[in-house]
Amino acid sequence: MSSTMKKIFYIAAILGGSFFLPACDDLLDVAPLSQLTPDDYFKSRAEMQMFAMNLYTMFPASSLYLENTDHYTQSNLSDEMRGKTRTIPASGGGWSWGDLRNANTILDNLANCKDESAKKQYEGLARFFRAYFYFDKVKRFGDVPWYDHQVNATDEEQLTLPRNDREYIMQKMIEDIDFAIANLPAEKKVYEVTSWTALALKVRFLLFEGTYRKYHATDESLKTIPAGAHNYKWYLDECAKAAQTLMAGPYTLYTDGGPESAYYTLFTTNNATDLMQEVILARNYNLEYGVYHNASYTMNMASAGAPGMTKKLVASYLMDDGTRFTDKAGWKTMQFKEETKNRDKRMYQTIRCPKGSYPGYPGYTRLGTTTLAAPSIANAVTGYHPVKYVTTKDQDAWNGSDNDLIIFRFGEVLLDYAEAKAEAGTLTQTDLDNSINLLRDRVGMPHLTLGVTVDPFLVDASWGGYTNPILLADPNEAIILEIRRERSIELAQEGHRYYDLIRWKEGKAIEAPFLGMYFPGAGSYDLDGDGNADYTIKAEDVSKILNDDGFLYPHKAIDVEFGREWNEGRDYLFPIPTNERSLTRGALTQNPGWVDNLNFE
Repeated sequence: MSSTMKKIFYIAAILGGSFFLPACDDLLDVAPLSQLTPDDYFKSRAEMQMFAMNLYTMFPASSLYLENTDHYTQSNLSDEMRGKTRTIPASGGGWSWGDLRNANTILDNLANCKDESAKKQYEGLARFFRAYFYFDKVKRFGDVPWYDHQVNATDEEQLTLPRNDREYIMQKMIEDIDFAIANLPAEKKVYEVTSWTALALKVRFLLFEGTYRKYHATDESLKTIPAGAHNYKWYLDECAKAAQTLMAGPYTLYTDGGPESAYYTLFTTNNATDLMQEVILARNYNLEYGVYHNASYTMNMASAGAPGMTKKLVASYLMDDGTRFTDKAGWKTMQFKEETKNRDKRMYQTIRCPKGSYPGYPGYTRLGTTTLAAPSIANAVTGYHPVKYVTTKDQDAWNGSDNDLIIFRFGEVLLDYAEAKAEAGTLTQTDLDNSINLLRDRVGMPHLTLGVTVDPFLVDASWGGYTNPILLADPNEAIILEIRRERSIELAQEGHRYYDLIRWKEGKAIEAPFLGMYFPGAGSYDLDGDGNADYTIKAEDVSKILNDDGFLYPHKAIDVEFGREWNEGRDYLFPIPTNERSLTRGALTQNPGWVDNLNFE
């Protein structure tokens, strides 16, 4: 294929979300979209494929590597993390339905296509994306209207639909995803949605719904679920079944390079096609054709928010012998070189750590160099400097990164399976060995066993620990906590943490200060282990940047001015924008706790 033709196909891929490329002849045979109407389009596989590119724009990009929660924080806090500054928007706020229209456009025009195999495949793809779309809406808003066809501006009845209860929506999502599983291609394709991608989505949303219903059982928002609906255990059992099907499929964990580098390589490899044993779906990036993201820039430029891992997550990493770091005497006041010694090797592959953190560890170096790179507190507000997704220095420029970003991977499926079984009370040691312990094997960690006891650190409210009474009363509390620890570490900085807190009803975790490295006071500090100072704290700055216990406190001024408060009766769901409520003349009810003072009597 010529370079010109390649560029044409990459432009097509950009329009479709940087995922798949149609065959040359098929693309050239498609008539200009400006000359077509739905009635004379969607007649061939090529036309279906071209329009379907629009669906891939639903997938996230920067939110895969840029978090703002209790585990990763930035120089500023989001409204969700502040709590007190949250307001009801007039419009927007996530209440957007254009992506759903694209999926329903395909479904409404399937009859135009005479190619039966193409019709089934693209119906499966559209229904996958409809389920994906509704999962996002249920997570954010709870009950939402169900639209199963295109809505026109003149369709008064459809435009004023009330919200369907989440049981109805979830069952519709299951219908869609089961059709997708049955009709999408079964071969592995790292940039295209397949039957395996659909299974992974099903596992993800069933786990969310099962745990949400378990931990939010008494919420006002769940009172709309009709009597006789499936209970939380049904969703967890179905999640485990779907995960088992995927676990019996063609995927394994990526282990090339061994415990010291395999995990890191997953996120820094340029082409996800080299990671197909684990990657189920990824976004395809290529600088040559203007398809890029900003991961390296974000992690290495102070102007990009200076994201850093928090002390809370750093303290959660186990020692490399499987014991708890927070059981060690004096753990809170260990300086960086001491606290990073002999930990779970995922730590060294997730943040910059100093030379000698474990025997033979050379310290963090940027890809393509052999020079030690110390954590930069200017670029990572907590001092714990992320390295996931960070590649070579030449990609630190704005719009300069093109390593592929993972949307679904097998490692997540293993975690989802173990959690579903534990939350349902059916977890066995064999289940752990077939899931969590495979992840631990990859990094040379001892196996997790059912005989663990509750880690006091994980339930310590002063550190933003888990305090939901339903969890604390669960006979499986200890193993659930350990699976959550594993999830936090394995999926660190992969965009899951906020909605994990939501589904577990652990929003109060955000009220504890987000802290960073410990420093005993003014002085110069060696952070990379080369014997030279990398960071200096002046005496006059101590009270500005450290809290009373000596931890970096990046939001000290914000917390003093605004404070932080999670509203248990309100903040687990986002508000419905006031304009949308007005347009439907109140058919869209407001979420509990959000008061917009609209009156439709």
